[in-house]
Amino acid sequence: MDPQLQQAQLAAILGADPSPFETLISHLIQEATAQEALELLIELAGTEPRFLRRQLVEVVGSMLQIAEAETLEEGTRHLAIEFVITLAEARERAPGMMRKLPQFISRLFGILLRMLLDIEDEPAWHTAENEDEDAGESSNYSVGQECLDRLAIALGGNTIVPVASEQLPAYLAAPEWQKHHAALIALAQIAEGCSKVMIKNLEQVVSMVLNSFQDPHPRVRWAAINAIGQLATDLGPDLQVQYHQRVLPALATAMDDFNNPRVQAHAASAVLNFSENCTPDILTPYLDGIVSKLLVLLQNGKQMVQEGALTALASVADSSQEHFQKYYDAVMPYLKAILVNANDKANRMLRAKAMECISLVGMAVGKEKFRDDAKQVMEVLMSLQGSQMETDDPTTSYMLQAWARLCKCLGQDFLPYMSVVMPPLLQSAQLKPDVVITSADSDNEIDESDDESMETITLGDKRIGIKTSVLEEKATACNMLCCYADELKEGFYPWIDQVAPTLVPLLKFYFHEEVRKAAVSAMPELLRSAKLAIEKGLAQGRNESYIKQLSDYIVPSLVEALHKEPDTEICASMLDALNECIQVSGPLLDENQVRSIVDEIKQVITASSSRKTERAERAKAEDFDAEEGELLKEENEQEEEVFDQIGEILGTLIKTFKASFLPFFDEMSSYLMPMWGKDKTAEERRIAICIFDDVAEQCREAALKYYDTYLPFLLEACNDENPDVRQAAVYGLGVCAEYGGSAIKPLVGEALSRLNVVIRHPNALQPENVMAYDNAVSALGKICQFHRDSIDSAQIIPAWLSCLPIKGDLIEAKVVHELLCSMVERSDMELLGPNNQYVPKIVSVFAEILCAGKDLATEQTINRIVNLLRQLQQTLPPATFASTWASLQPQQQLAIQSFLTS
Repeated sequence: MDPQLQQAQLAAILGADPSPFETLISHLIQEATAQEALELLIELAGTEPRFLRRQLVEVVGSMLQIAEAETLEEGTRHLAIEFVITLAEARERAPGMMRKLPQFISRLFGILLRMLLDIEDEPAWHTAENEDEDAGESSNYSVGQECLDRLAIALGGNTIVPVASEQLPAYLAAPEWQKHHAALIALAQIAEGCSKVMIKNLEQVVSMVLNSFQDPHPRVRWAAINAIGQLATDLGPDLQVQYHQRVLPALATAMDDFNNPRVQAHAASAVLNFSENCTPDILTPYLDGIVSKLLVLLQNGKQMVQEGALTALASVADSSQEHFQKYYDAVMPYLKAILVNANDKANRMLRAKAMECISLVGMAVGKEKFRDDAKQVMEVLMSLQGSQMETDDPTTSYMLQAWARLCKCLGQDFLPYMSVVMPPLLQSAQLKPDVVITSADSDNEIDESDDESMETITLGDKRIGIKTSVLEEKATACNMLCCYADELKEGFYPWIDQVAPTLVPLLKFYFHEEVRKAAVSAMPELLRSAKLAIEKGLAQGRNESYIKQLSDYIVPSLVEALHKEPDTEICASMLDALNECIQVSGPLLDENQVRSIVDEIKQVITASSSRKTERAERAKAEDFDAEEGELLKEENEQEEEVFDQIGEILGTLIKTFKASFLPFFDEMSSYLMPMWGKDKTAEERRIAICIFDDVAEQCREAALKYYDTYLPFLLEACNDENPDVRQAAVYGLGVCAEYGGSAIKPLVGEALSRLNVVIRHPNALQPENVMAYDNAVSALGKICQFHRDSIDSAQIIPAWLSCLPIKGDLIEAKVVHELLCSMVERSDMELLGPNNQYVPKIVSVFAEILCAGKDLATEQTINRIVNLLRQLQQTLPPATFASTWASLQPQQQLAIQSFLTS
């Protein structure tokens, strides 16, 4: 709605009073009018928050007064809270504005905490039948819970944690169980938004929660377990690494609470949260205890407890991988029994979770251990697949995922089952979304009262409601198709003709991001599968023209989808997928397709730049603060991912088409040149340099015409403060030294002094600088090789030798050490030195290379080194050889000896 119109409507409701907010308070006697006014204010807070800035203190003060007024209807108070939260969330339009009002934030936090006290201890909660998870919770309670989460995400930890630390201890010290419960629920709700700050105060947070594991009231113990589960997700893996020795035993003890099955089940699901962010070495010492407890819970009469135990077992197996093998024989019979016997309607979820657990355990222990049981499990799944299932049966989606895991575990042995798996999978992937469309400004809300959850999104002037269960099944199916193509490679070939027309249109499925992401990832997999099948002669007589046909379908569709993609992260994935597709079918692309890719890249660069400009504008807002700066930085990092992928694609196109791509490169130069600018991020500068490096390396003579433009930038970038930029620049100098001939001659002197700065830097060999150092040494070697007549070689060649061997960049190491071999083979006088003075150094470099196995040299180079060492042994004067030998370390002498005698 137009802001002026909103303001006019407000004035009409409130009267043209100079201070509308006092009027609002006095109007509250007529609550219906007030609710209408509040709804308009909420809309205003979302669309034009800065309009309220001048009266911010009065407005927010009045709203909190309404929220605190117990005589008012709940609905009115909830609207007042919604208004304040909406203002806090209006980050793009009024960054940082609400953080300027700490006194109000503290009051709001207090109001939300008090709302969490509105909870009854319902008997239904204790019986632990699935449906009653939220028994006894009021609408106040659920609004309080949701708003704490939103407030923390909107304002961040630096603002919320001090308020929480001030208010929660009193709640934890109070006698009423409701207060303990509220404090723990609040802690779990704010964890996501406050994770960075809470990680710094882990000790305090973890102790606060673990103390409540002993609370006499089961609902408080449940809330403490719930908090640990949430913290394990939001503060992992720090929490796991630092506190496993306190958290896991506490959860294991909670699993023994047989009088409170709901607490037991929740402890099992917290084990799931804990292990998802956990490495095998942390988990393994606890496995004996945890697995044996979970097996006890599996045999419990309560379905909810059994389901919790299954999910936890699955996750523990997934996190401990091969360490789970020793429990396999104890666990698998129980899982198979559930799969076979839990077949009435009430147990559908239990059976579904058993499938999930079996398939994850199978993946963890591997094909050899799992093979015999896998056959039985597949028989059960096949018979289930053939049976009629109701539409709301969870089995379908669990089964899709279980099949895909079984495929990952069995690899090519899974192929015989594909004819059973694929038809229903394609059906799920082709599900039409269940959609209701109304206009965005119509008042009739989309009816969400059905038993299925509806999600609403606004697209332009339409409001669209969609059944989420259908979307989730569709997304799962698309992910699984991608999985099969990736796992089975050429074995997936027979299905490509059905899968491609299913997934390609979903590149533009705007109702659900997961569906688009899966479709995007599948594109290169389909092309790869087709190419491998044709290369291995498995394509029923089809030839390369089939790959061309498939590529002609996929590549333009990806380019078109990229053009319309609203989400930056998915943009980056699309560019990545496009790059992989070009790598598979590169030479088959025709000029028009290359043209459309280049045009789209220009478009992406332009769109990205304008998003950056918009963010820079946001940073100028009057309330902009450090927290907003952090969030902006994260958004900009996503942009870098986009630029990264652009660099990769251009690199692939240059490698594929070489000089015939240069006319396109010329067109791009007005987009790429600005990326060299000092005002750009280091990542953008690095990408720009890498693109030029690719042109120089792949196009050789054809690229010489660019040297005048780019070399001055390249030389300057050699001494950039960022090590990644330096690495790309000195690598480029090496390329130009190798292929630049006379074009680089006049600049050799400057190149040497630039390389010298990198090589002589006091911290050159620190981990962050070593790649730049190694590439500089490599470039120096190429100058010695190709431009010896332009340098003082008696000085520079020994200086180069003194830097060897290089050990950081293993690709360059192989190049450099091969060059060293060639120079020794042709008895290069300046390398060997007067009276063979540098031979001991050369032998010790060779010894270090041999000690490193295959890391620092190719097999061919290693053989050449061994031959050279044999020759030196024969040709050097015995005294020289003996002193050279004595200068080596014992393990180097051993390495050389074993090579010389083998």
